[in-house]
Order: sequence, then C-alpha cells, then structure tokens
Amino acid sequence: METNNNDTALLVMDMQVAILRNLPDAFSFTSKVAQAIAHARAKSIPVIYVIVGFRPGMPEVSVNNKRFEAMRERLSHVGMDEWMAIEPAIAPLAEEVVVTKHRVSAFTGSDLEVILRAQGIHRLILTGIATSGVVLSTLREAADKDYQLTVLSDGCADGDPEVHHVLTTKVFPRQAEVITVDEWEA
Repeated sequence: METNNNDTALLVMDMQVAILRNLPDAFSFTSKVAQAIAHARAKSIPVIYVIVGFRPGMPEVSVNNKRFEAMRERLSHVGMDEWMAIEPAIAPLAEEVVVTKHRVSAFTGSDLEVILRAQGIHRLILTGIATSGVVLSTLREAADKDYQLTVLSDGCADGDPEVHHVLTTKVFPRQAEVITVDEWEA
C-alpha cells in the first residue's frame, strides 16, 4: 500500500506492559506491532506512542466513569510509572513522541491533536490494544475529525477475539481501510 510519508503517522496505542499481560499470546501480537514500527521508521513515517495514565491518586477519574473508576481500586497499590511503562520490545526511540491520555480515545484528555496538526499529519495508521477500546474510540473520533484512517488488523488485539473480528471486518471498514501489517508493507 502506497502512503504519503509527509502527512502520515503510525499510532502505537496502549502498548503498556500492564495491559499486554492480559493477552494470551502477547508475543505474537507485539511481534506484528514491532514489524509495523520498523516499517514506519524505515519509511520515515513518524511513530507516535499513546499511553493511558494518571497522576498519583488518579484525580482525572470521575466517579461517574465506570471503566476508570473500577481501575482506581485496582491501581491504588501500583505506581503510575510502572502502570504506564511501554513494552520494551516495542519501546519508543528517544526522539519519538509519547502522548499520555486520560480516557479511552487517544484524543480525549491528551495533546495528540496538537501534535498531529503541528506535523501536518492527515493520515493515521492505527495499532493498539484493545480493539474494542482505544482503537474503536480513536477511530471514531479521528473519522469525525476528518483524518484518513488505516487500521492494521493484526496490529490490534482484544481480549475477545470475536469482538476483534466483528470490528475489523464489519465496523471499521465503514470509516477506515483495514489491512494487515504485511499488506501495509507491500
């Protein structure tokens, strides 16, 4: 697939050690993400990492937010630096941007859009965990913001393989091109 490298970025979302622990075959998945990262770097496509994180005590989390309020209890004994650590096998280079978000979408509660505008990025290649979380929320918001979108289906993973399949084959194609990492490299 031909990409204009001047206006494209690869988003690597929620690839945190603590999150990847929940995947049964994290190594196979992160190998595909590493392949996508290597391809982007070889083509001079910016790689932007997005992580979910909070200040100590999680003051960004409302009691009205069911998902994150449930996390507050689980994370009360974990240091945020530990929680926010990116998987070393796919870690960013020193010059690559790491965006911290405070909600599910990569845009909400982060400065991602400012970074994309500053770099003239109009096309996003999405990878992430979970397909039904950060990938879905980011895709929807990015589509509403008129970004051109590609989802790397094997660069996304979900705890529920059936949900992943439905999203990548039925839902995402309505707003994005959905291809594999190998197809993106071709």
